[in-house]
Amino acid sequence: QVQLVESGGGLAQPGGSLRLSCVASGFTFSSVAMSWGRQAPGKGLEWVSGISSDGAVTYYADSVKGRFTISRDSAKKTLYLQMNSLKPEDTALYYCAKGWGSTVVRTGVRGQGTQVTVSS
Repeated sequence: QVQLVESGGGLAQPGGSLRLSCVASGFTFSSVAMSWGRQAPGKGLEWVSGISSDGAVTYYADSVKGRFTISRDSAKKTLYLQMNSLKPEDTALYYCAKGWGSTVVRTGVRGQGTQVTVSS
């Protein structure tokens, strides 16, 4: 069955960096677009970033554009999210999801999430 396991979250100071990872299994990772979403306390799920199956096309929400970078390693079946210049408003539970788009993030297959907290 499809399994997505996120890691790499934690506590970071404003202006700091974190790199999230998502290890995929149970499907042909190299053939599928992937996404990162997040849910802040009291808010809905937000599509943060997406990457096409070949890595050639990416999407970033305006709130993270220029600060976050999505990438993938098909040999390792792993999706990454490099997060730089972190802000307190980036605090959220981050999920990876199989597929592309906000609907996938909200209702599709995703992992259990990894908590990111940005605070001084």
